[in-house]
Amino acid sequence: MRRQVLSLLVENTPGVTSHISGLFSRRGYNIDSFSSGVTADPRYTRITIVATGDEQILEQIEKQLFKLEDVLDIKMLEPGASVTRELMLVKIRAKAPDRQAIHSLTQMFHGKAVDITHDSMVIEVTGNQDKLDNFLDLLGDYEILELARTGVTGLTRGSSDVKYLD
Repeated sequence: MRRQVLSLLVENTPGVTSHISGLFSRRGYNIDSFSSGVTADPRYTRITIVATGDEQILEQIEKQLFKLEDVLDIKMLEPGASVTRELMLVKIRAKAPDRQAIHSLTQMFHGKAVDITHDSMVIEVTGNQDKLDNFLDLLGDYEILELARTGVTGLTRGSSDVKYLD
């Protein structure tokens, strides 16, 4: 089993994300992460999908996506040749005596406290999935009350493979 990050450039039409995610569910493919957002040009949306499967399944996913008329470009985001990030918000039970230790740990991961109440903190951390998983692992001594992750988003490095559309 291999994990593949795909970056799709699609036409920004109603239902395009539903159409693409439906392709996965109809064929029984698993989506580990799915994130989308409008690009600098509002006619297009960038969708980042993380899928896991054997070589045959991942090849089929790519072929099926290319068949969709809304899909304009697909890039495989390979480690080293791309930049990927994910945002995580984690709410931790944090009484006053624990806050300094949590704050120090958060700083080591270049995160920040975005909300503090008398009994909890909400921490924001961005980075690759391994970084976020390591942060969560180190929070093991604290009670995690809630957790939200955006899913992976990313772009290839450099400008040689940029697709220009009219």
